[in-house]
Amino acid sequence: MSDDLADLRGLADDIFASLGADALLVPEVAPVWNPPLWEALADAGLTLLSTPDGAGGSGAGIAESSTVIEEAARFAAPIPVAECDLLAAWLLSTAGRSVPAGPLTSACAAVELSPAVAGTTRVSGVAQRVPWARDCDAVVVCGTTGDRAVLVVVPTASASIEPGVNLAHEPRDTVGFDLEVADDELVELPAGTSEQWSYRAALGRSAGTVGALEGAVALTTEHAIERVQFGRALAKFQAVQHLIAVAAGEVTAARAAHDAAVRAVEVDGFDSTRAHFAVAVAKAQAARAARQVTAIAHQVHGAIGFTLDHQLRHFTLRALAYSSEAGGEAQWNRRIGELVLDEPSLWLAVTGLS
Repeated sequence: MSDDLADLRGLADDIFASLGADALLVPEVAPVWNPPLWEALADAGLTLLSTPDGAGGSGAGIAESSTVIEEAARFAAPIPVAECDLLAAWLLSTAGRSVPAGPLTSACAAVELSPAVAGTTRVSGVAQRVPWARDCDAVVVCGTTGDRAVLVVVPTASASIEPGVNLAHEPRDTVGFDLEVADDELVELPAGTSEQWSYRAALGRSAGTVGALEGAVALTTEHAIERVQFGRALAKFQAVQHLIAVAAGEVTAARAAHDAAVRAVEVDGFDSTRAHFAVAVAKAQAARAARQVTAIAHQVHGAIGFTLDHQLRHFTLRALAYSSEAGGEAQWNRRIGELVLDEPSLWLAVTGLS
């Protein structure tokens, strides 16, 4: 990690520790939206890191954004960092729009366009499982209709929101909208925008999964050192050492795959075949690690790891939830296969894409 990224991680840690660490100590099932934490991150420029300066962002890169997303997962922070920066703000800047202040989330959904009163178009649709919609100012939608994609900014105050949750009990809401948009404000998005949206969402969930799993392994290692059983610390038993080593190996592999995806995106952009391959590998590896590490972490902790009073559930439930969001392990493994088969030879696929 570069010195700049290390400093950024330290800044994010300080903010999360001072304003968000209490979330790990509250024995409640559902996380509670944290406005002071969001405002502190926004004031520090950490909610729009990869968004260009001209659109209202910090003008940094994907590596910086990924670092903050990982740290948010380590603190189980109840805020939509990935959705606001990687998705919502990106869609707005792609359409030439500035990014408003306040929390934003995003969705990709089918929409219907129909003529309304003179000079306006009615845009309607339903977006499923939108993260933190109930707590955000707007949902920025990549609206697909046929082979076209249009930008739709849906103020949550004007939408119908049906609450839902993921496995970690984070909001995943159904958002219905029926808006009249001025024709000159209905922006058509470039071809391939919806595909890039899916890869961006996958990279964001990969970052969140890696952050949560690193938190789980750290907690498991600490527990094994401190917990005494049969007169010895758990960490002294070879079987427990083996389990923790396996978990650490899975997280290391997931970290390596994610970091490789970040590098590929920063060098070649999200539209490149190399980035597609790397993001698919990162998402599939993160999902695999989530299954393995979660099982081991709870096995080492025993019954205490399943209680609401213990922090472990914050990490394992998020890792499992994120592993299935933005496409699960099977979907991304299938995509890896498709990309390899599209190459002229397996050798080129392995040496050129990876």
